[in-house]
Amino acid sequence: MIRPEVAVRERAALGEGPTWDAAADRLIWVDILSARVHTYDPATGRRTDMDTGQHVGAAKPRAGGGLVVNLRDGVGLYGPDGAFRWLLRDPVAGRRGNDAAIAPDGALWAGTMRYDEGAGGGTLARIAPDGSAVHQLTATVANGTGWSPDGSLMYWIDTPTRRIDVFDFDGGLPHNRRPFATIEEGAGYPDGLTVDAAGCLWVALWDGAAVRRYTPDGGLDRTVELPVPRPTACAFGGRELRDLYISTARTGLRAPHPLAGSLLVLPDAGQGLPQPAFAG
Repeated sequence: MIRPEVAVRERAALGEGPTWDAAADRLIWVDILSARVHTYDPATGRRTDMDTGQHVGAAKPRAGGGLVVNLRDGVGLYGPDGAFRWLLRDPVAGRRGNDAAIAPDGALWAGTMRYDEGAGGGTLARIAPDGSAVHQLTATVANGTGWSPDGSLMYWIDTPTRRIDVFDFDGGLPHNRRPFATIEEGAGYPDGLTVDAAGCLWVALWDGAAVRRYTPDGGLDRTVELPVPRPTACAFGGRELRDLYISTARTGLRAPHPLAGSLLVLPDAGQGLPQPAFAG
């Protein structure tokens, strides 16, 4: 039985979006509400954190070094030297960036949501390396996004629906949307996801105190219970991509568990897929 361990003890208000940066051998994740990007090197224990100046939904590595960040007012770039510039500035009152993912072709798929979680107030857009954006989907809380190992399928979550949806992904655009799996009432809400080398989906359940793995046909294969109620996302990391890192949140909890907001890890949970860096 896999048991969760503490990778980084932290008090993140809304930890999100763990991502393995293969070029730097480190894990990147964010605390959305504290406007901070964190990194962690599991081999040395070295940590860094950076203030982004506004709420940050996701941070992903760039192919040439630095980070692409999904911020409150749009998508920004940090260079290897830490210099910042906007790639796509698109402020909308009452809205912020949320989870994001890098597609196999190096484009950023960036989600948004309203602070009040108003129905239909969020989006999922494809951001090309040159900053051009194409609206793909309307959502309430645009969340986990991922691709099958061969890139032919895209998975996506609009959290309040309790569904993980799957699309065909021919030619780099999603079509033929259908339900992949539904989280039953009382088991929490699907948040962030990652796809492993076997094509299975690992999904963090907000208010479900668990991470689940679903087989490629949508069957529930495994449930790993966690000590905290609000896991937010998961990703494989480590040099062999065998450890599953899980971000967690403490926001909105009257009496948070001492580990709420920490970065957890499931050692040797499976085999992850190498993740592309943003091509811009």
